[in-house]
Amino acid sequence: MALPRPLARRLRSARTWIALGVLAPLGMLVVSGLMLLDLRQDAWDKAEQTSKNLLQVIERDIARNVEIIDLSLQAVVDNLRVPGLDALSPEMRQLVLFDCAGTARDLGVMLVLDEHGDSVLDAGAVPARRLNNADRDYFQAHKADPNLGLHISKPLFSRLLGTRIVVLSRRIDKPDGSFGGVALASLKLDYFSRLFDQLGLGPEGAINLYLRDGTRIMRHPYEEADIGVNIAGAPTFRRFVGARSGTFVGTSVRDGVERHYAFTKVGDLPLVLNVALSTADIEAGWRAKAFVIGMVVLLLCGLTVFLSLLYGRDLRRRSALQADLARLSRTDALTGLANRRQFEEEFERARTGAGRTARPLSLLIVDADHFKRCNDRYGHAVGDEVLKGLARCLGASVHQPDDLVARIGGEEFAVLLPETDENGATRVAQAIHRAVATLAVPASGLGVGAVTVSVGLAVDAAGEGELGDLYRRADAALYEAKASGRNRTQCASAPANRTRRARVAA
Repeated sequence: MALPRPLARRLRSARTWIALGVLAPLGMLVVSGLMLLDLRQDAWDKAEQTSKNLLQVIERDIARNVEIIDLSLQAVVDNLRVPGLDALSPEMRQLVLFDCAGTARDLGVMLVLDEHGDSVLDAGAVPARRLNNADRDYFQAHKADPNLGLHISKPLFSRLLGTRIVVLSRRIDKPDGSFGGVALASLKLDYFSRLFDQLGLGPEGAINLYLRDGTRIMRHPYEEADIGVNIAGAPTFRRFVGARSGTFVGTSVRDGVERHYAFTKVGDLPLVLNVALSTADIEAGWRAKAFVIGMVVLLLCGLTVFLSLLYGRDLRRRSALQADLARLSRTDALTGLANRRQFEEEFERARTGAGRTARPLSLLIVDADHFKRCNDRYGHAVGDEVLKGLARCLGASVHQPDDLVARIGGEEFAVLLPETDENGATRVAQAIHRAVATLAVPASGLGVGAVTVSVGLAVDAAGEGELGDLYRRADAALYEAKASGRNRTQCASAPANRTRRARVAA
């Protein structure tokens, strides 16, 4: 099926192909950009889901282990109230009090301290290892607050084990409700270290466990200097304690690295856990893909633009060639004037305009006098120069934009004068005679006045005649001018009146 003519014309336009060559790559870039943004969002969604899964696993493990230790402490507190406990042997009393202690992982020591802070019962030795912890913060806290419940201490160095620990403790009350001491269990920080080390978070990833007051209990990767540091004033930590759980992107106060933080509170404990993934690590895989895809897209877009410009240039050359061919097909090669084909097209256009406006249309037929004799005597090269000179004279004699000078053939020329009456056409003919009178070809010895022309003039008063009729009348007038002695203008009478008047050119 043939394309509509306007569409086919647009598809042949170089501008259309250049525009398509630019718009298509732009479209490719936009689509690729949207795809890359979607891939980036997928990377972030995956990182967030990974962080939440890790949080859930770690939080459950810590909560479960702390719960086991706390149950053991509660059992110790409850068993201390059992009647007849003091009557048991030290070994049996140890077994009764600490029978649940062995199920917790990385449990350090379990002790019972009296109201003075001295160790009186020890899960790991009979008799109890001598120790006084009255100066510890957790001991003072239980002594001051009878309703404290389970207390988790800041990281400490164990006086018995010589390693980093946190102490979980509960208050022991005497029968009268006064302070009777503390039951405590220490949890080695190695527990958190081994738990966190199992997880791969990337070069800049981190896991942190804090007390709610901002004290860091553990960090992965482990650095001794980080343990026990308080960051309660940091913007990131304020967001940790502002909600039970959540995610956000922030900059670490520790090393200035931008990270994606996922955080949660550990059960009902005064603990805050977060998993921090570096934004650079999150986007590392995406950046590699984006680089490859971007380079491929840019290469394809560049190739598309190059081919479009190449094709557009070819179309421009072809269009210019076609325009040149069209111009040449309507132009006389020797003189550069319009040829007979263009003359007929312009006449039809002028006749239509004259018929619409009822304005006159005039035609001059101009022929060089004795041109054959000039050719025979001086040669065709001189004759061509004469014709070129005549073309210049004719072109210089017309001044209206719609006037047309054409070479009809040989030494014969036509001057089409739209909206020009007989008087106006006569003035143009006189101007032609004056211009030709100045023509000379010095190289051949033809001086001024050696070349003359005869002119036949015909007028279509209302623009209703045919080209053939107007041309025949002007041509007949031309022959009358030649018969009357040449170098003159002869005006043809109107079709209804065949009388003619001769005018001799100045």
